[in-house]
Amino acid sequence: MSTGVRLIRHPDLAPSVEYAYASTADAPVRSVWVAGACPLDADGRTVAPGDYAAQARRVMENLRVALEGAGAALTDVVKTTVYVASSRQADLVEAWKVYREHMGGHDVPSTLLGVTVLGYDDQLVEVEAVAVLPA
Repeated sequence: MSTGVRLIRHPDLAPSVEYAYASTADAPVRSVWVAGACPLDADGRTVAPGDYAAQARRVMENLRVALEGAGAALTDVVKTTVYVASSRQADLVEAWKVYREHMGGHDVPSTLLGVTVLGYDDQLVEVEAVAVLPA
């Protein structure tokens, strides 16, 4: 079944980016807003302090589980925001590479940004998402 999500690329914008510039969803749809997925284990502890890639992997696993709880999958996502607690571009890129591995060919519009601090002790990465499903 098609999710109704269509990723938009425009020939006048750089084709080298690893994400679509926009996305659309055919109506009617059911929307799913996912709180920022965090690198927490089942006991609520932050995993892999100091390791951007390992935290990004856990974040994406937790995001997948949260989406499944709403009856959705990563391929239903229409927009994400990736937060990385760092001012170093290399750290952002490290987290982004893991994010891209999990998203595969579903390269939805996304914002990647460095922030000063995130909400949990030792937290380095967080990803929030919006998904849509056929009504």
